[in-house]
Amino acid sequence: MTFKDLGIAQPIQKAISQQGYVNPTPIQQQAIPILLNRKDLLGVAQTGTGKTAAFSIPIIHHLHNDTNQAKGRKKIKALIVTPTRELAIQIAENFTAYSVHTSIKNTVIFGGVKQQRQVNALRNGVDALIATPGRLLDLMNQGILSLRDIEYVVLDEADQMLDMGFIHDIKKIIAKLPTQRQSLFFSATMPKDIVELSKKMLGDFERVTIKPKQATAEKVEQGLYFVNKSNKVKLLTHLLQEKPNDSVLIFSRTKHGANKIVKKLAQADIKSAAIHGNKSQTARQKALGDFKDGNLNVLVATDIAARGIDVEELSLVINYDLPNVPETYVHRIGRTGRASASGIAISFCDVEERPYLKDIEKLIKQEVPRMPEHPFMDDLETTLPLKEKQQPKNNGAKHKNKQRSKHNYRGKNNRNSRPSKSKE
Repeated sequence: MTFKDLGIAQPIQKAISQQGYVNPTPIQQQAIPILLNRKDLLGVAQTGTGKTAAFSIPIIHHLHNDTNQAKGRKKIKALIVTPTRELAIQIAENFTAYSVHTSIKNTVIFGGVKQQRQVNALRNGVDALIATPGRLLDLMNQGILSLRDIEYVVLDEADQMLDMGFIHDIKKIIAKLPTQRQSLFFSATMPKDIVELSKKMLGDFERVTIKPKQATAEKVEQGLYFVNKSNKVKLLTHLLQEKPNDSVLIFSRTKHGANKIVKKLAQADIKSAAIHGNKSQTARQKALGDFKDGNLNVLVATDIAARGIDVEELSLVINYDLPNVPETYVHRIGRTGRASASGIAISFCDVEERPYLKDIEKLIKQEVPRMPEHPFMDDLETTLPLKEKQQPKNNGAKHKNKQRSKHNYRGKNNRNSRPSKSKE
């Protein structure tokens, strides 16, 4: 199936073709016909499956047909609510790309910056609004915008919004929406709170599920290094120095940890930048822009900030800290191997993180492939897995030569010494 088979308006098909897309992803193939028929939709899909296009394209199609008949000042007809500034900006960029050959106008609003520019865009009239919950409610309370004309509404990354404490904001937004509307609800996971929230928002809906809790895209190769906490930065520096031209996204569990990694890498003459909630919006956008444009090869991010990162040909994801929520591992490694691309995800694991590793492997129903020994395994009693500790120490030559062992990850130009490909 191609996008031409879906019955999308010609100007939108032209834009899709210019983006280089021919065949829809599974969620696009299933969701777009439902949405073109103006049905509500519950989509269960993880990051990287193509869901932004799955909801943007049908909405643009409807807005294009409606706009051809409408006259006068534009009113906000479509609302997309998403948890982070980066993700909101990314959705707006995609929305603009798909609607370039139409008269559809969109704008994005989010907190952390002065509101006047956003207010001016709204007063000029827009068809579609992409917003984070806090700034949306703020401008609604000021009387600057209203949701009374909304005909299409999307709640994206719903589980992440609940994790970030937006549940009450989301309920307030839903309460202000017109009764007659088309509603789209997307979430990577469906815990009880998300199910209850979806019931409040959706009417007569259809459900599309794309590999729920799918932990490892088949094209993502994984590897795990056991390493002491004190040696993580040494191992990280070593890996980055081996492939200085590769684009690498590093995950830190905390904001302070992300800043510390950047500082330590700078001491090794490795340029990097951090993005997290404590950084200004200007700093975050500059770092992300430099990373996407190839002017910066190493980006250090926390999980929330990383939700808006969509970089083509991302060489490597490194879990500097293993996440304490196993589903987060899924989202992290999903930053590489997106859509039809392949990718590599490497994780570091210290003694305290062993329980996290156990939970991750239980979720993905496989063992993350162990990487060979590396130069920074200075305390084997704490870094090696239990089953390796119990083996007789009769391989002294191997231990003696561990400094020369191969432990490279496979970069763009190196297909040797690579971690095993995951199997579903």
